[in-house]
Order: sequence, then C-alpha cells, then structure tokens
Amino acid sequence: VQADGTDGNCITFVLHDEDHTLGNSLRYMVMKNPDVEFCGYCITHPSESKINFRIQTRGALPAVEPFRKGLNDLMGVCQHVLNTFERSMKEYRAQR
Repeated sequence: VQADGTDGNCITFVLHDEDHTLGNSLRYMVMKNPDVEFCGYCITHPSESKINFRIQTRGALPAVEPFRKGLNDLMGVCQHVLNTFERSMKEYRAQR
C-alpha cells in the first residue's frame, strides 16, 4: 500500500499468515539500515494472521529496497543459526 503523492519512499507492506515472530525480527534488520527513517509493524487484529509492515526511507531510496535487504539479511542470520546448531549437534553426537 503506497500513499497517494509519495515517490515510493513510504510504503506499507501487508504480510499474510505472519505474526510477531517475523514482524519484530524483520523490523530489527530493516532498522539497521541508516537510510531508513521509520520502520514499524502492527497486527491488524488478534484473530487475523497478517501484519502491516511500514517503512519510510530518507531521500529518494525506494522503501522496497531496505525491505528486500532486510528479508535477505534475516534469511542469512537464520541460516547461520541453523548451521551452527547442526554443527554443534554433530559434534555432540560424535562425543557420545
């Protein structure tokens, strides 16, 4: 959802079948970008499984860019956690 009269630097993304798990971690990753002026999310209603995720950037940077980068960075962090866990489990089993 893009407000009328904006150039794409302020967009609300609607994410279906998601909750605080993705919302808060993605907000953290997006806010690490110094070009992001505002990033926040809200859950529309407790009985609905969707969130409104809003990003506003400084300057002419389109809001979709930090959104995409945040998702990719979050996937990288999750992959690192998974790899570390699997490596630790492998070492534990080898010790037994």
